[in-house]
Amino acid sequence: MKPRRVGMSRGYEEMDGANVPRPPGSTAAAAPGVDPTVGMTANPASPTAASGTMLAGAAPEFELASVSVVPDDTYTVTQAVNALGFGWFQVKLSLCVGLCWMADSMEMTILSVLGPALHCDWGITRYQQALVTTVVFLGMMLSSTFWGHLSDRYGRKPALTLCGVLLFLYGLLSSVAPSFGWLLLLRGLVGFAIGCVPQSVTLYAEFLPTKQRAKCVVLLDCFWALGACFEVALALAVTPTLGWRWLLGLSAAPLFIFAIITPWLPESARYHVTSGQSDKALNTLEQIAKDNRRPMLLGRLVVEGPSGSRGSLKALLGSSLRRTTLLLWFIWMSCAFCYYGLVLMSTELFGGKNKTIVDAAGMMADDGVSADCQPLATTDYMDLLWTTLAEFPGIFATIYVIEKFGRKKTMALQFLFYAGCVLMITVTEVRVFLTIILFMARGVIAGLFQAAYVYTPEVYPTALRSVGVGGCSALARLGAMATPYIAQVLFQSSIWSAVTVYGIFAACASVACMLLPYETRGADLAH
Repeated sequence: MKPRRVGMSRGYEEMDGANVPRPPGSTAAAAPGVDPTVGMTANPASPTAASGTMLAGAAPEFELASVSVVPDDTYTVTQAVNALGFGWFQVKLSLCVGLCWMADSMEMTILSVLGPALHCDWGITRYQQALVTTVVFLGMMLSSTFWGHLSDRYGRKPALTLCGVLLFLYGLLSSVAPSFGWLLLLRGLVGFAIGCVPQSVTLYAEFLPTKQRAKCVVLLDCFWALGACFEVALALAVTPTLGWRWLLGLSAAPLFIFAIITPWLPESARYHVTSGQSDKALNTLEQIAKDNRRPMLLGRLVVEGPSGSRGSLKALLGSSLRRTTLLLWFIWMSCAFCYYGLVLMSTELFGGKNKTIVDAAGMMADDGVSADCQPLATTDYMDLLWTTLAEFPGIFATIYVIEKFGRKKTMALQFLFYAGCVLMITVTEVRVFLTIILFMARGVIAGLFQAAYVYTPEVYPTALRSVGVGGCSALARLGAMATPYIAQVLFQSSIWSAVTVYGIFAACASVACMLLPYETRGADLAH
């Protein structure tokens, strides 16, 4: 096959292995009937369409069977990903990223079980229970921007590899913590490593064709829901007999598997292009073509748009992105505040029904069990499992709504629906009705979180995508840090006050969604 020719295209930057900049005033003659998005000919009657591209000494039939073409013999990563479509490459990546997402979910879900278990085992107070949750999110908040910066500077793959190793190490060490202080430190380090997990969504989104991107990113939440359900089932099987230490140790197993498979993760072709490594980007695109059994595009791979400041937090607050960034920070903070608040409130609602007084308040009984202990019974775990399963219908409903109404309206409607559900908690104490209300609220807030994960990578340019997602994730952890003191402390004294706080935050976030300046439905990832 003929080597790629040096093409010329206005508006692209010069890079190794790419085209030479077009002189000012010159024009490009695009082949008639060519769709630049997918790189396939649309007018079979034209001479160019009939032969793919006019290559000396090459039979037209051979060129049609072996290559796809784009005008001027140049193409971008966006065009390549769209032309190569969704196939086996994306399926493999979905499983790898899904495992990372599942492990993250397990480490988050365990917080709703760990607090009551430590209260019974070590006699910790309500504020100490909340601190166990807060320190994890503190680590996540402090590290999110760090991981985003690292991913934009050195690549998504090295950051995720380091994340997998650290998560497994700190998760396993948490199971042998000798004291409450050591446990807090190790769980904080777990949170620090978890701060990198959103970068797996960034990597995943950058390999998805435009038409499938929203559906696939939302479907990724199936792995989160699966991890949450698996953690509740594991807690039911392990905690009553073996205790919370075994639960922490066994929960680190998926992290070990993810750490092993990270060397096989592909690096983002968009990252390679924007960092000037066009040869590596071409190798990745050729691997996609091979796995998806599609012909590789013929031409030069070019940079799509100016590279700008890679990994710059300051650029997120520039004039063009300031409003979007500030609104997204508040939306993500509210989303995490509401989601994890509901998870913790569910445990309080169900576990509170089994309250037993063993001895004087604040003292330890003779058998080592804390006074005022509230162990979760089998029925409590089953109810937690049912409410967790609500994430699956919430995911599929979001897939339909997000494509029909767009990202902004979907998130706004979901925030309002969540506010209505949590306020209904105060009108009934019947366990069945509470389970149904929590089921609906859990489903809608889970879908909302994924809608935010769809919108955010779409609205930021490639050079700022990881740090943009990382910044949003950091602010989300700020909301998650505050939520234990509402869901576990304030909730015990006044249910009405606690749910009102969540309702107000959800309503304000709904307004913020509508104020976002851009709707990204049907658009390519920003350059």
